[in-house]
Amino acid sequence: MKLKILNTREIKDILKKIKDLYGFTPKIDDAFLMDAKQKIYLISKKINLIDFEQLHINSMGLYFADINKYDELRLSIEGSQIVGPHAEKNILELNEEQVRAYFRSEEIPMDEKDTPFVLLKYNADFFGASKIKEGKLLNYLPKAHRTKELIL
Repeated sequence: MKLKILNTREIKDILKKIKDLYGFTPKIDDAFLMDAKQKIYLISKKINLIDFEQLHINSMGLYFADINKYDELRLSIEGSQIVGPHAEKNILELNEEQVRAYFRSEEIPMDEKDTPFVLLKYNADFFGASKIKEGKLLNYLPKAHRTKELIL
């Protein structure tokens, strides 16, 4: 796994995208890593104290977001939980029926036509980011998180 440590300018670009999209600049005191698939991970800056010569590592850090081919930033579930409580805009509150449908990977019709990425929220909980395209909520939920039955 080849991870690149992002420099200050690259981190500022990511934080600017978050501010522009959600109206909030998070104070994140972690190192930012990016893999070849444009996935962004957060990890403690103390990582430099570890000697990696004797270690075999498959992954590192908290999956925070990714950047797609259109240069759009999509927060992960954990990323939405970090940013969401402080966000001021682009929050989509779903009702219980919609949340259940989302976790079952069912199509969810929406009144809006197209939106940028929005944070998904149910009550006080944030559970990812998605966008509305052609009147439908796109589902970015990983298969490992999908379920037939959801207890709310």
